[in-house]
Amino acid sequence: MAPADQTRKAPASKAGSDDTASRLLAWYDAHHRELPWRVTPREHARGVRPDPYRIWLSEVMLQQTTVEAVKSYFRAFVEKWPDVEALAAAPTEDVMKAWAGLGYYSRARNLKACADLVAARGGRFPDTETGLRELPGVGAYTSAAITAIAFDRPAAVVDGNVERVISRLLSITTPLSEARAEIRAYVERMVPATRPGDFAQAMMDLGATICTPRRPRCMLCPLREDCSAVTAGDPENFPVRLPKADKPLRRGAAFVATREDGAILLRKRPEKGLLGGMTEVPTTTWTARVDGATTEAAAPFPGDWRHAGTITHVFTHFALELEVFHAHIKGDAMAGHFWSPVREVSGEALPTVMKKAIEAAIPGATKKPSPLSAKRPHD
Repeated sequence: MAPADQTRKAPASKAGSDDTASRLLAWYDAHHRELPWRVTPREHARGVRPDPYRIWLSEVMLQQTTVEAVKSYFRAFVEKWPDVEALAAAPTEDVMKAWAGLGYYSRARNLKACADLVAARGGRFPDTETGLRELPGVGAYTSAAITAIAFDRPAAVVDGNVERVISRLLSITTPLSEARAEIRAYVERMVPATRPGDFAQAMMDLGATICTPRRPRCMLCPLREDCSAVTAGDPENFPVRLPKADKPLRRGAAFVATREDGAILLRKRPEKGLLGGMTEVPTTTWTARVDGATTEAAAPFPGDWRHAGTITHVFTHFALELEVFHAHIKGDAMAGHFWSPVREVSGEALPTVMKKAIEAAIPGATKKPSPLSAKRPHD
């Protein structure tokens, strides 16, 4: 016997029709978000076209990261490197420093590699999904987003927001991890021939501002008449997710050494692997699979080590707990390490976990100095 239907679909005459796209675009024209990388519908109507470089940069930054967290990083990047040639010409270390705190650092390494390749090819991004997929760090979602938004070509752009919208529109009871192919196929049928870039952004805005994970504002949704989850009265039950496995907890120790002038001893991590190419204080050899030593006895060099607290940080696949020790050290930096002057620490390529460790030992050390503090008082 065939299994019972796992999807309660909205009426075929409505959901997925040209009318659906028209209503969504009309809503987007009136309620779109103002984003620093976005060409608004009004600008688009005047003939303004998105800059593929800015769309690519924003999409890479937005992977696994919220819009609000990305805005300031995006503005800083385009101010320093306004086009792909400028980014390609930048030292990798500078790019990693600018990315510090944004997380998922393999994205920064791929960003630089992609900029180098595009610049070497004349500074023009491919305008098809197939061509874009050949670039470092550009996968199925990112290639579709750039194709639609930057080049206004039909492409099924499906992020977490869109998955939520479609799951509710169709009341898909299959767990999301197994339903993604079905969702993508449905979006492909929805994409209009005209304004596919605005349609993609409208779908994402709808999920981000109306069809939210909790307490969706269904009465304001332009697709509410099509939505079977609204009809059933249970939109928050979608998308269906399998229970998450508990993340393993790893432990280790971090050693924050300071010089008499306040400089902090740092070193660079290997290019490959977790936090590759980023800067850190010395730590014990913890990994995603193995604990490291947790006491001052494991310090890489002698010092008056004192316990400064415990910090925790959650990575994608595991949580980390570090015991932090602080000591004052004299002499030159040991091989493979360097002293970072106190006023330059905030500009180092420190991932968030290392900033937490330093802050535990020296509160305020990783904060950017106030411009006023750099000025001498009036005589």
